[in-house]
Parts: sequence; C-alpha cells; structure tokens
Amino acid sequence: MSRPAAGPLHVLRLCSVFEPPAATGRARPGALPGELDPRAARFDPIGGMQNHTASLTRCLDARGLLQTVVTARLAGPRGTTPLGSSVRVHRTGVPVPRLRQLWALSGLPTVLRAGRRAPVDVVHAHQGEDLATLPLARLAARVHRAPLVVTVHCSVGHTLGGRGLRVRLLRALGGWIERGTLRRADAVVVLTGRTAAALREDGVPADRIATIPSGFDPSLFTGDGGDVFPGTARPRIGYVGRLAPQKSPGTLVQAFGRMREDAALVVVGDGPDRALVHRLAAASPAAGRITLAGFVEHARVPAVLSSLDVLVLPSAYEEMGSVLTEAMAAGLPVVASDVGGIPEVVRHGSTGLLVPPGDVGALAAALDRVTAEPALRARLAAGARARSADYAWPALAGRVAAVYHRTLGVAPDLEPAA
Repeated sequence: MSRPAAGPLHVLRLCSVFEPPAATGRARPGALPGELDPRAARFDPIGGMQNHTASLTRCLDARGLLQTVVTARLAGPRGTTPLGSSVRVHRTGVPVPRLRQLWALSGLPTVLRAGRRAPVDVVHAHQGEDLATLPLARLAARVHRAPLVVTVHCSVGHTLGGRGLRVRLLRALGGWIERGTLRRADAVVVLTGRTAAALREDGVPADRIATIPSGFDPSLFTGDGGDVFPGTARPRIGYVGRLAPQKSPGTLVQAFGRMREDAALVVVGDGPDRALVHRLAAASPAAGRITLAGFVEHARVPAVLSSLDVLVLPSAYEEMGSVLTEAMAAGLPVVASDVGGIPEVVRHGSTGLLVPPGDVGALAAALDRVTAEPALRARLAAGARARSADYAWPALAGRVAAVYHRTLGVAPDLEPAA
C-alpha cells in the first residue's frame, strides 16, 4: 500500500486495555492532580500492556502522528478524552469484568467513524489475553482500506499458561483467531525473539515480523523521588505489578518465608490474587518483615523502584515483563523466572538471576544469595543499568513508526519533537 506524503499519519489504535483516565471530583478525598481513577485501577490493576500502549501513544504524539485510540472503559467513565496534542482516547464498553469483551462491540461505531477525523492510514491492534481485538482490527482495516499492524503482548497460542475453562477457550478459539489474523497482517510486532520464532513456524512471513520490546519512559527516571518506604529494613526485596496468577506473587511470599538471610519484602500492586497474597503474608514466619503496599500508579513506580534493593518477577508465564526494563533503568538487580521472554531481558549472572518458575526453594536460594552478597548486587545493578539503554521508549517508538511507514511503502520522515 502507498500513501501520499501529505499531512500527519493517522493511526487507529485498538487495545482492550489502556491507561485509565485521570481521577475526577468523585475520586477519593486527597487525590493528587492527575491521579488515576481508583475505580478503574481496581477493576484492572495497571500492568505492562496498559503502560506500553500509553507510552507508545505519547511518544508517537511527540513525533507528530495523529492517533485515535479505542479501548475498554474499565470501571471509569465512558467517553472521549484528549491525550497529548493530537490523540483522542475513546473509552467504551461496560464496567463488568466478565463482560469486558463487549468493549469491542460497543466501540464498533467509533471505529467505523474514525476516518471522519482524517483518513485512517494504519490500523494498529494490541493483542493481549482477549478474543475481541483482532476481529475488530481486521474489520477496521478492511473498512478503512488501511494496512493492519498487530503487536502481540501475549500470544494466546504460544505463551498463555494456566488451567481452567477460560484458558482452554483462549488457547483453542483465541489461538485460531490469532494465527489467522497474524498470517494476514501487513506487519506483526513481537516483544521477544522467542515469539518471533514461534510465529514464523506458524506461517507468518519473516519479513513481516519486527521484534520491538516494551520499554521505559526516561522522563520518569530523572530524579530521586525519596524513600517511599521509610522505616523498612534493608536490604529490600520488592515485587511491583499485578497480583494475578500469571505473575505468581504468592510464590515470592512463600520463598521469602524460607530465606535464611534477614531482609524485608515489599509487595506493590493489586489484583485478583490480593486475598491469596494477604493470606500467605499473614501466615508467613517472616510476616513482621512483609509490607503490602497496594496499588501505586505508574508515574510513581520509579520512586518505588529506587527505594528497593532487588526486584523479583516470579511469573508462571510471561511474554516479556515490562517492569524488568524499568527495574534495570533504576539500577536494580532482578531475580526472575526462567520462562517465556524473560531470559532475553534478564541475563543470568550479568543483570540478574534466573530460577525455574514455581520453584519456591530455588527462588529462596537465589534471594539468599543476592541478599548475602553486596558485591554481587552491585555488579548485577551496574549490568542492569548499562543494559537499560536498549529499552528507552522514544527510540522504540521510532522503530514502531518505521514499521508503519514500511507498510505504507513510504520512507520515515518524522523526527521526535524537541
């Protein structure tokens, strides 16, 4: 496909989750200016995909792209809000977790009318653990006669783990939808080389696949936010993310209780496993050294990370784990599961330590090692900070913009705003 080089590129972004809107007057008393709506954050605690889609959108806005985002409303208000200078975010659907896939159906009129603002040049779909995004994206690309770009945040055919009816449905039906769509997409963006290899085996042409990881926003890592956990002993082992089965935070709480070395554990986040984590923490022999900090919005994560000594990501399955890049930007050594795309980010012995997923004993031993050896922590921290340079969002967004231009057959000619 080709496009005349006139006016800014218009990208229609479709994603089941996106950063919630700022809090309104109905938010809890004492909310800070710009603080995220706590109802929306509780409905679906902010994770890597929400941060990825929002950060990418902001960086492309700085490069001069026009963007229309259609996403689920979570538990926040339905409607349209501006973002940056040229972005409109349309939030739709119903605030019922079991019916969240209806966002795509209720967002269909907005998708069909997106060309009224300006002709849609590229449809960019973000695929997570859902079934609705890809069919909507294929329809949008056909209606607007635009190339389709898909970013795979979690391959339901190759990465999704767990048991139960929902998982079986996603693997069967979702895997079929995923394979069919990705084979027909004009470009597929994956976060890791592992997923790229799997999709090539599925029949996705290699020349249509681009490996572009999630990253961190350098503007958030510019200063010292102070100690977020004053009075908490050191060294501090931390977890930052959704409390969900995929992330397996309970494994970390159990491993912490088996440690021989003295340390403190800080768990930051919220989600469906909240009750389980609280139960395990209360029953732990180290209960007095565990802090359950709850949800912290993304803008405050750098200060949280700078207040820790080690970050742990004990995921049962993981496409990549964007908090890993933020931890490296903060100069934190990482202990993480040797699963999915994590080994492509965390280099064992260089930027962190890897352990088998779900192995409580191995995780406890790794935590004992990194806690007992300050020199090891310092070496891993230095390696992590150096490696973080590969994951800055402005440069990554430029690579995504290049994918757009490649699908249109035009040379990238936009530079970041000063």
